[in-house]
Amino acid sequence: MPGIIMTQDNTSTSLIIPFVPPQVIRDPTIYTLEQTPKQPPISRISISWCRGNSLRLSFFQTDDEDISSGGKVIEVKLSSEDSGVDDLERRKIAYGSVSPFALLQSRKNSVAALSMMGSSNQFDWWQHVMEYSKEIKSLLGNPKPPSSSIIEDPKAVLETVEAPSSLKAAWELMETFYADKQAQAWLPERLVDWLGVMIFLIDYNSLLSSSLPTVHSKLVDLQNELVNNQAIEYNPKYWDGLASALAIGWLEIVVKLLRMHGSYQLDQLGNRETENGLVEAVAVLVSKMPRMRSELDDTKLGECFKTKSEFMKAWERWRGQIAKLDCSAFWVQCDHRQTREGLKNLLQVMLGNTNILSSVTCHWMELYISNFLYVRPFTMGLEGMYSLAQKCMQLKPLSNPHSLMGLILGILGENIEVVLAECSRAFGPWMVAHAIELFTAGSTQAETLLHEERYNLGGISMEELHRLVYAQILCSHALTWQIAPVYLASCTKQGMGLLEILLYKQPVQHTHLLLKVLEICRLYELSSISANIMKIAGVHHWKHGRKGSAIFWLQQAQDEIRLNKIAQQLFDFVGKQISDNSFKQWEGLIELLGSEARTVGGLEFLHKYRDFKKSLQQVQAGKAREAAQQAIESLIQLMKNPSTPQRFWLPLLHDSLILFNWRERPLLNVSQTNLLLNKLQELSIGRLRPDYHEPDLPAQALNSVRLALATNLGRAILEER
Repeated sequence: MPGIIMTQDNTSTSLIIPFVPPQVIRDPTIYTLEQTPKQPPISRISISWCRGNSLRLSFFQTDDEDISSGGKVIEVKLSSEDSGVDDLERRKIAYGSVSPFALLQSRKNSVAALSMMGSSNQFDWWQHVMEYSKEIKSLLGNPKPPSSSIIEDPKAVLETVEAPSSLKAAWELMETFYADKQAQAWLPERLVDWLGVMIFLIDYNSLLSSSLPTVHSKLVDLQNELVNNQAIEYNPKYWDGLASALAIGWLEIVVKLLRMHGSYQLDQLGNRETENGLVEAVAVLVSKMPRMRSELDDTKLGECFKTKSEFMKAWERWRGQIAKLDCSAFWVQCDHRQTREGLKNLLQVMLGNTNILSSVTCHWMELYISNFLYVRPFTMGLEGMYSLAQKCMQLKPLSNPHSLMGLILGILGENIEVVLAECSRAFGPWMVAHAIELFTAGSTQAETLLHEERYNLGGISMEELHRLVYAQILCSHALTWQIAPVYLASCTKQGMGLLEILLYKQPVQHTHLLLKVLEICRLYELSSISANIMKIAGVHHWKHGRKGSAIFWLQQAQDEIRLNKIAQQLFDFVGKQISDNSFKQWEGLIELLGSEARTVGGLEFLHKYRDFKKSLQQVQAGKAREAAQQAIESLIQLMKNPSTPQRFWLPLLHDSLILFNWRERPLLNVSQTNLLLNKLQELSIGRLRPDYHEPDLPAQALNSVRLALATNLGRAILEER
């Protein structure tokens, strides 16, 4: 059950998420509802929660006779999530992330158990987290493989791949900085790769800037002009796009654009040999750029160096080659002014000219990446990266930053609270509940902050709080509540209490849903809750006339108290119909009780009484003597059984008159007859009690039974002699 939170005035509340005082709430969001003059006025408004974090508003119009009545229903989404994922894809991600999350929690519990046992087994927890992260990333979308077309478009600058979502972009960013230990040595290069993937975002331009151009927008414009422009080197956009792409490390695009230069045409090689040589030299220098990283894909350009010392030597050698080319005499022999100035500009980019870098980049993030590549390639640590980010933001400020930008600044500033707030605001509770595993794997500060139990949260940690919030959103939807127990079970303080509430709230009238609830109880060893739910199901079915289903579920729950009450009601029904021919109306219900002996006395009596009535019907139908003997045995068992109510004794004996007066020979021996006579004597004494109810039998029923038993006793004594 959720813990009780005490407010400042010592008043208690049952809220899981504490109430935020009004003074710390930002200006509320106002939703405008359209109302045309032709529409009837609204008389009533109904507000209710809808799926997830949506609010359903129902407008009921006036019931005026002169105006047609009616209304409409709208849904208002109460969050600012901008993850680029629709509801269908969101549910797919929710279901797909259950298995990786549950596996990671299982491994975490195993590691904790081993540590408590004093095991010295060494392990790298971050590797388990990386496996978990890769599975989550696969759910968020994988880029499509390159086109398998045989003929490649020579003028295609930007490849066409599947557009990743902002959700995946944020996840990869947090994985890089928190979980992937191998990426810590070359974080700047990972940022270059991340920005390279982000160019394929549908809202890439709005990701960096909603109004200003970006490097990506420049390349898109350039690609559109390549179709109709044969001498592309005369176009200023060509050289501007080249410099911008080179500044942010898109080397493949730069080399491809350089090879589109007009000097590479066969009819131009003789006249523009020097110009072509300079273009090719720059292209080679670009393709040989040193990269400090573990490895490079086959499609990526550059030379890879894993250690800092090797990278520094290669960097100095590469910069020396650039400086040598910049001072070469061949520039004087190049007659094409645009080519000469454009190539010189590219060399200045590679030499780290800050003024040039600032002019060819549009957004602070692009300037940030260019500084890592050409000005400060040896920057290490988040402190230096954050300081550089602040300087770049001062040079290129933004008015409307994207949510990913706020996330980057929170990560670089090592402020886990800002990161959590940005994730929750922009990407919703799913992101926070699953990304916490990345935070705690790579940051001791984050682990302490998220695992610390807080009094103002009811004694739970922030980690448990965010899981509870996400689980409650899952519980609010009919298609996702089944996966909520996985997250509730991982919350040690309040999770099991909320899981119990969730299971009790599920309707029991649908069998498939009830079986799902019972399976969840079995998985989490909630035997008492399972029994209670089966009892609830039994009572529900009994109240709605489904007596067979009611008895089944109560038997599964081993609810002897309610089974006895049901048996009592069946006794009343049997008592009313004991002399009627409508035995078949309740015989099927008795059949459901099974043939084995029951621990509940009333149900055991009904089963044996069913056998007795079947045998007696066979006797009345003229069947063989064996049926009569079987009926006698059933009668004796009923009369000996202490669970047989006394008010049924006389009806049973009266129905058995045909057996007592059997013509061929007595069916009862002396001891059996004495047993029945003793029961008859007890019945005669019991009739004197005020609570005794006379059965609906003829007035002479008792005397008839006594006479038949006396006659049978005499015949039995004579036969035994």
